[in-house]
Amino acid sequence: MTQSRREFMSLSAKAALLALGMNAGLPTGLFAAAKTTGFDSPLPLPGGSGLYGLLAPKGNVALMATKVPGLLPATGAPMLAYAATQGGKTFQNPVLVLRKGQQFNATLVNMLPEPTIIHWHGVDGPWRQAGHPSYAVGPGESYDYSFPVTNRAGTYWYHPHPHGLTAKQSYYGLSSFFIVRDAEEEAFAKELDLRLGVNDIPVVLQDKRFTPDGQLDYSPSMEDLLMGYLGGSVLANGALRPTMKVATRLYRFRVLNGSTARLYNLAFVQGGKALPFVLVGNDGGFLPAPQRLTEVFLAPGERVDVLLDLRALAPGQEVFLQNLPFDPMHNEMGGMMGGMMGGGMGGGTGGGHESGGHGALGEGDSYPIARLLVERKQTYDRKIPAKLPALAQPASGGPVRPIALAMRHMGGWTINGLTYAMGEAPIVVKKRGLETWQIHNPEASMPHPMHLHGYFYRVLERRGSPAQVRSRAVDGQGRLATDLGFKDTVLVWPGETVSLSIDFRTPNYPGEQLFLFHCHNLEHEDQGMMLNVRVL
Repeated sequence: MTQSRREFMSLSAKAALLALGMNAGLPTGLFAAAKTTGFDSPLPLPGGSGLYGLLAPKGNVALMATKVPGLLPATGAPMLAYAATQGGKTFQNPVLVLRKGQQFNATLVNMLPEPTIIHWHGVDGPWRQAGHPSYAVGPGESYDYSFPVTNRAGTYWYHPHPHGLTAKQSYYGLSSFFIVRDAEEEAFAKELDLRLGVNDIPVVLQDKRFTPDGQLDYSPSMEDLLMGYLGGSVLANGALRPTMKVATRLYRFRVLNGSTARLYNLAFVQGGKALPFVLVGNDGGFLPAPQRLTEVFLAPGERVDVLLDLRALAPGQEVFLQNLPFDPMHNEMGGMMGGMMGGGMGGGTGGGHESGGHGALGEGDSYPIARLLVERKQTYDRKIPAKLPALAQPASGGPVRPIALAMRHMGGWTINGLTYAMGEAPIVVKKRGLETWQIHNPEASMPHPMHLHGYFYRVLERRGSPAQVRSRAVDGQGRLATDLGFKDTVLVWPGETVSLSIDFRTPNYPGEQLFLFHCHNLEHEDQGMMLNVRVL
C-alpha cells in the first residue's frame, strides 16, 4: 500500500470515528465504577446496531480497530472494538451474518498505536486472507480482505493475530462472531422458531481483571505468561452477572470461549441441579446428530451450539449459566514448576491457580456467569429434530505426523521442541491429501487447546485421557460429544494423545499456503507456542 493510500485511510478513519462519536486520539480519562455484582443488568443481546449488533455486510465493510470510551457494559470502561457503519447505523464488534456462497469484502483499518491484523477463526480462506502475522499493518494502515464464503453453516469468529500482541488486543475487546447461514440451517431455525438475537443468542465468555476505578487491567506476570492470564470476573457479552428474561420455550445459545486462557465446564443449573441441554453444533457447524448433555468443557477458541428447553419451568424461576467444579490440571508439573516459579501454582479439583496474586477466579471453581429469568408462559410445541443437516464423512488415513507438546527446561511451551520464528516453516505438507496428526501432551504439563488455521480436524481418538474427560466419552474411541463433526480447536489434556484426521485437499486453496498451528491459550501463543505450516 502506498504512503498516500495509508494517509488517506488514516484520515478517512479518523473522520468516520468522529462521526461515530468516538475519539481517535484514544484518551484514557476516568470512567464509571463497577456496577453491583448482583444479576441486575441485562444480558446484551445482538440487535440492529451497537455493541455486538447484527450486521449482514452489503458491499465492502470497513472494520476500524480502535479504542471506544464507555463501551464495556460491565463497568462503563473503554474497550477496544472493531467499529463499523452501514445503512446509517453504527456497530462495535459487529456480529457478521453471512450466507454460504456470498462474497465477503472487508477492510481492516488500524487505529491502534501498534500493529494488528484480523484472523477469521474457522473461516475458509487462503493464507493471505487468514490473518497471518506477517501481514500485520501498522497504525493508520489498512488491509483488504476478499474471499467467497464456502463454510457450511456454523458459528465462527474473528479476532486479532499480530505476533506477541494477540492476547492483549483480544483481552481489551477485539473479537466477535462470524455467523454463516445456509438453506438447511435456516430451515432448522424456522422449524424451531429461532430468530437470531431474540431466542438464538450468540454469547461470548471472557474473564477480566479490573483496576479500582473499573478499567480493564492486562498486566501479566511471568507466571501469567507461562500459565495463562486469569481474571477475577467472567463476563457474558461484556456484562457482569447479567440477566436475560425468557419464556417457557426452546432457546439456542451459540457460546464462544473468547478468554485468553480460561477453561470452562459449563452447565445450566436450576434449583441446584444441572438441566439437560442438547448439543447440536461445535466449531465446524452441525454435528451428525444431537447430543444430550448436562455439562460441557469449553476451551479458548472453541464454540458450542446448544438448545435449552425451558418449557417445564414456571414464571419466576431462575436458571443459571454456571461453571461447575473440575480439575484444571495446572498442578501436573509438580516439583518442576515449584522449583522454577517458587511454588504457589495451586490446582486440584476446584482449584486452578491464583494468577499473579490478583485474586483471580480459579478455573475449577464453581461460579455463576449469567441468569435466565422465566418471565412468562408461552405455548410452544416444536420438537428438536432427531436428525441434523447432513454431514459428509470423509475417510481417514494418510501419513501419520507426531506432534509433541512440551515445556522447555527454563520455561515456555514448545511444539516438537520448537517455538515460533516468522520466517521458518517446520511443518511441511508435501502432498495435499489426508494426514493423521497425533498430538501428545505429557503428564507433566497443563491443558493446551490446539488450533490450526485454514483446515478442520476430524477427531479420531483420545487416549490416556484423565478420568474427568474419560467419564464423558461417547464412544469406544474416547471421543467427547464436542469432538464429533468438524473441529478447528481441540483441547489436549495432560497425559493425552489425540489423533486427528486432516484433509488438506479441502478447501483447495490456489498456490502454496502458509498457515499457523498454535495453542489458543493466547499467552502461550504470544510466547511462541506456534509454528508455521507450509502446504505445498
